[in-house]
Amino acid sequence: MLSRLINFLRACWRPSSDRSVHAGTDSAGRQDGLFWYKDSSQHLIGEFSMAVVQANNLLEDQSQIESGSLSLLDSGPYGTFAGIYDGHGGPETSRYINDHLFQHLKRFAAKQNSMSVDVIRKAFQATEDGFFSVVAKQWPMKPQMAAVGSCCLVAVICNGSLYVANVGDSRAVLGRLLKATGEVLAIQLSAEHNASFESVRQELHAMHPDDSQIVVLKHNVWRVKGLIQISRSIGDIYLKKPEYNKEPLYAKFRLREPFKRPILSSDPSITVQELEPHDQFLILASDGLWEHLSNQEAVDVVQNSLRSGSARRLVKTALQEAAKKREMRYSDLKKIDRGVRRHFHDDISVIVMFLDSDLVSRASSLRGPTLSLKGGGMNFAAKSLAPCAATPIEFGTT
Repeated sequence: MLSRLINFLRACWRPSSDRSVHAGTDSAGRQDGLFWYKDSSQHLIGEFSMAVVQANNLLEDQSQIESGSLSLLDSGPYGTFAGIYDGHGGPETSRYINDHLFQHLKRFAAKQNSMSVDVIRKAFQATEDGFFSVVAKQWPMKPQMAAVGSCCLVAVICNGSLYVANVGDSRAVLGRLLKATGEVLAIQLSAEHNASFESVRQELHAMHPDDSQIVVLKHNVWRVKGLIQISRSIGDIYLKKPEYNKEPLYAKFRLREPFKRPILSSDPSITVQELEPHDQFLILASDGLWEHLSNQEAVDVVQNSLRSGSARRLVKTALQEAAKKREMRYSDLKKIDRGVRRHFHDDISVIVMFLDSDLVSRASSLRGPTLSLKGGGMNFAAKSLAPCAATPIEFGTT
């Protein structure tokens, strides 16, 4: 059975000549086939690394890190912003978030001349509203845009405070040093909105007491209305506005009975905490990583190796686990083409941000140079990672 599967996959492999590594400067990261990475660079209060591996026909994960001014005003707050956007149904929503969320945050930070939970919440809502406008305009020509959505995980470090905001099931994990033992403990900072959690199902039932089918166990997976696992997202307008849950939307997305209130929410769960000297690093990743690694396993990978390349090592470790589950070698998994690769693992995006305690303590006075980097960079090899420009929609299973 396994040999037949391997033979089938070999027919989908690309020649090794298509898998060139981009050499030279590392200013925009490097690419090796479906793998993009930026091993080391500086943000305002430490080092960071990023990595992305594609599994879908079109890359649905997007990510970014922005460091320097967090406002449209020079007098506004300074710090570091990082985001992981895990799309589903297509790449359009995650790309839209990547292009607009940070700009909205800077606009609201300028109005308040500070960073706050309110600024972040307003930035999420403005991004949701903006994408809805895109869907409304596209509805006559591309009605399936109503069924495209994205998880959205954001971390903002400003004036010694760490804000973590999330809709969906991406995850933020802090590595904290325990001085008594020298161990680094994994602390999850983000709340996940996935129907696999009993608390999320209870929340949905409380919000929709008159709907006994608000969550359905389908093929051993809990799904909201039998369609989608997450309960909060940006996009997915077909489950938020009833006028977009009808023809010409594909029948598989249409509900039998109209709904009176939004089924999904775009309201983020937000936590705030003061960074402590023993807080070592922050891992942000889409659920493709956490499918294969526990919080502590991920923290141990980062802690037990050099800072440079931490994100790349996390992705590689997850891929090795994915290969092991299928009783195949990692070297063979790497040869499988996008699309087919999705049967083995999801798109995976990771950002690791190290926290220099000396810089954290001087956060209010820091005024560093501006940094802006998006996962995958801007240059993609032919037939490899999907570019960020507009492309035809390819819909998968939500």
